[in-house]
Amino acid sequence: MDRRLFATRSLAAAAGAAFYPWRSLASTTAKAVPVPGTIPDAAINAARFPKDFLWGVATASYQNEGAWDEDGKGESIWDRFTHTPGKVRGGVTGDVAADQYHLYPQDIALAKSLNVKSYRFSISWPRIQPTGIGAPNMKGIDHYSRFVDTLLAAGIRPWCTMYHWDLPQALEDRGGWPNRDLANYFADYAGILAKHLGDRVTVWAPFNMPWAIAFMSYAAGAFPPQGTSFPDFLKAAHTLALAQGQAFRAVKAASPKATVGSAYEMAPAYPKTSSAADRAATERYHAMNNVFFLEAALKGKYPNAFVGETPYEAMGFKAGDEKLLRAPLDWIGLHYYTRRIISDVSNAHCFGGGFSGTEIESDSACARDPYTGLSAVMPTEGPLTEAGLESWPTGIYDLVTRISKDYNHPFLEITESGCGYLDSPNEQGRVPDARRIDWYRQTLAELARAIKDGAKVRAYHAWTLLDNFQWGEGFTERYGLIYTDFRSLKRTIKDSGHWYGRVAAFNRLDV
Repeated sequence: MDRRLFATRSLAAAAGAAFYPWRSLASTTAKAVPVPGTIPDAAINAARFPKDFLWGVATASYQNEGAWDEDGKGESIWDRFTHTPGKVRGGVTGDVAADQYHLYPQDIALAKSLNVKSYRFSISWPRIQPTGIGAPNMKGIDHYSRFVDTLLAAGIRPWCTMYHWDLPQALEDRGGWPNRDLANYFADYAGILAKHLGDRVTVWAPFNMPWAIAFMSYAAGAFPPQGTSFPDFLKAAHTLALAQGQAFRAVKAASPKATVGSAYEMAPAYPKTSSAADRAATERYHAMNNVFFLEAALKGKYPNAFVGETPYEAMGFKAGDEKLLRAPLDWIGLHYYTRRIISDVSNAHCFGGGFSGTEIESDSACARDPYTGLSAVMPTEGPLTEAGLESWPTGIYDLVTRISKDYNHPFLEITESGCGYLDSPNEQGRVPDARRIDWYRQTLAELARAIKDGAKVRAYHAWTLLDNFQWGEGFTERYGLIYTDFRSLKRTIKDSGHWYGRVAAFNRLDV
């Protein structure tokens, strides 16, 4: 997860801090004015989760592993990007990150101590195929095999994301995701993973946040290779959707035990006004940002996310692609962080040929692109985290219940969800991060309400186990339940981590 997906560093954070200083709900008096968007203590204390609910954590290869050129690993696009001066805040790289490549036994032991029962990790494609094609690098296979065995020995379900943004640089040199050939390359890679790990890993997702992969890399210019071409975004999106379907079949063919789902970024969207135009723009946002790849998998076609007709020709759609797109997912995974406010600006003529650099527009009068004709804004009515995201717990309820209703109540997993605060160890060596606990208490209370109202949510994965490399923000944001000292690599469980461990043990929030 990268906050650049949600907001630029702007006056929003300062405004939120000024108007909504954080207060613990436990300390709120009867006369205090409730902070907008917060959930009452009574609802939090009454929240309960099913006895078989899986409490988990999520991590990602490039953000945690380090060992960027060890044991035959090839160069990734993020290796190239971070080694280029000026690309990452603070001039840091993921060359070492949290050094999980070497320290994973310690990290898994810590996860076990927190009663974690599901661990969502990702595999580095260039660690398996250094150039993205050809025979597998067995040292890479062996590493992940040991990683999986260590999880199983700890009583933790291994949950594998096949791709979390670290494309082999050699494939980017071939045109990257706009190149349709990558769908078949990715299917070969997925088959290799399932062949070697499918006897033990039963839960798979092809991509982390496929919309972000396409848009942020090829339209918004925020991620490598920093493209700013909407046509390239359309081609990349179609390649990713084809790869999703192809990977689904490759994994199923290689591993009879496999269940394949997703890890989609989603944000509940609300119209700025009650006008028909704003409501229609909100539906376009939902179609594009939330369910574009889900609809491709389940229906073999894309939802209408555009002002006009879906530009199939520009996407490179070919006869028969509807069959390749289809992948009857075994379950649906979605991320939750915050919400969006959407307005229609389809009649605005202010496109300068570039894009904002995120999906969020600082100027709501202009659309983020001329094809969807909408403006997406992250509001500041609720309190903001130190990473700049608005805390809005009811959003997870609205999102989960809508996906449940629209897709006939499938099994759901929250694949990522969390908040960024910069709390550090005090003189006693403890990390008192009460704000993070408060964020989780409120968000999880609303998730419990969605489950009570019929949503079949079977797992929640906190982002993230330990502080890591936060993409373009480097080490300036901390989302972990465990504090990482990036100099000594010492791990310290935060108060939120200890609290999360109690929640996982008792399936309730008042612990």
